[in-house]
Amino acid sequence: MRKYVDFLVIGSGIAGLTYALKVAKHGKVCIVTKAKLYDTATSYAQGGIAAVTYNPDSYEKHIQDTLIAGDGLCDEHIVRITIKESTERIRELIHWGIKFDKTKSGKFDLAKEGGHSEYRVLHHKDSTGREIENTLVEHVRKHPKIEVIEDNFAIDIITEHHLGIEVNRRTPHITCYGAYLLNPRTHLVDTILSKTTLIATGGAGQVYSTTTNPPISTGDGIAMVYRAKGTIENMEFMQFHPTALYNPQEKPSFLITEALRGFGGILKNSEGKEFMQKYDPRLALAPRDIVARAIDNELKILGDDYVYLDCRHLPKNELINNFPTIYAKCLSIGIDITRDMIPVVPAAHYTCGGIKVDEYGRSSIHHLYASGECSCTGLHGANRLASNSLLESLVFSHRASEDAIQTSKNIEFNDLIPDWNAEGMVYNEEMILITQSLRELQSIMSAYVGIVRSNLRLKRAFDRLEILYQETEALYNKSILTPRICELRNLINVGYLIIKAATNRKESRGLHYSLDFPRTIEKR
Repeated sequence: MRKYVDFLVIGSGIAGLTYALKVAKHGKVCIVTKAKLYDTATSYAQGGIAAVTYNPDSYEKHIQDTLIAGDGLCDEHIVRITIKESTERIRELIHWGIKFDKTKSGKFDLAKEGGHSEYRVLHHKDSTGREIENTLVEHVRKHPKIEVIEDNFAIDIITEHHLGIEVNRRTPHITCYGAYLLNPRTHLVDTILSKTTLIATGGAGQVYSTTTNPPISTGDGIAMVYRAKGTIENMEFMQFHPTALYNPQEKPSFLITEALRGFGGILKNSEGKEFMQKYDPRLALAPRDIVARAIDNELKILGDDYVYLDCRHLPKNELINNFPTIYAKCLSIGIDITRDMIPVVPAAHYTCGGIKVDEYGRSSIHHLYASGECSCTGLHGANRLASNSLLESLVFSHRASEDAIQTSKNIEFNDLIPDWNAEGMVYNEEMILITQSLRELQSIMSAYVGIVRSNLRLKRAFDRLEILYQETEALYNKSILTPRICELRNLINVGYLIIKAATNRKESRGLHYSLDFPRTIEKR
């Protein structure tokens, strides 16, 4: 099947849906998602959206907090754009019907999270992402010019490479013409030709054994753009959330939002002692990279598997009312957070690097945009400030939509693009090859490329990964495609990008901490 659309959107989180709603006034839109429309990382977001709302907060304070968290690697121009455009983007969400919590006086009930100097996080209980996703999905479903294709897997974006033209990373004018789409039920690959394409596929947390990311977070967009010779940046900065619920048999790990620490939760070790005062004067509300490393160090000192978040001293009714999802989840495994401490451990949480884009969401490949966690705008630098991620998606999807609307007016479809060639492929009957390779990849990344790294660990990870890469490529090249082998291939690409970027960074900065380049004092 061949399909022609003005705007192709790959991914259905906040980045993809807001972009689709904006460009739909100007042409035919197709949203492709490999699961259901609701199955996104956005739905998992608990904390909220950081935005300046009331005095004494200010744009400048939010800007400085973001720059400090980013440890000197943020693009200040991009930070200022994002923060100063936040007010208008929040107004749009409210216009669409998203309901942020308010106090009895009618003002927004703002939360405070790690790295923030003021209360500025708008939220809907502790399930902000679900509220946003559900509301946006309703609008998308009703829009007559938006087609949704669920349960289909984007294999590759289409470029000159598929026309038999040699393309490399020095090729100056690579162009995206659409994407090849796998239907898992029929094993057929469809061709979608588009004037412009937005990658909004989210992050890559599944490259690690322990992650708060949903199973869909397999770095598909980043890997597709890398294979198409697009520019990828800052992949060494994988953020580990300090507090995921310690419940080893559950995957993904359940997130204990940072807002709970902002509400007054205290980190304690297995001896019941507070420890963050040893690492940072901001205690549990220091930037996430600092808190995660502090917990990691405490676990190694005491030989424990987890630390605790103590909320027992907080007002019971307010605690339950503000964090009903966390309260119910913990209760389901026998933990009453009003009486018991919560066992927590760091878990891979957010991909700060990704597809390099400019201030309009444009990638290095013509007619290809990226927004959300799969992109690298320059906002986060070496470490993302809490609750800046949903804001980033809103700002850059809006900017990308404005640029794509104008760009698409001057683009013609390329009918020379060939359909996918699956001739000679055979069905792989040994799924153990895929499942075992995935376990090996996650084990390698978790052991050697986690919160703390070293040159020796990175070299060992690279050598082990090279074997997995060769085995997987050989299997891919002869197999009838399935989402599982495509995801494994993408995760191996992402693992390589993380290792390569970490090896090239000869310093410890933000989320990348190397024993070979230690920082004895945190300067943030």
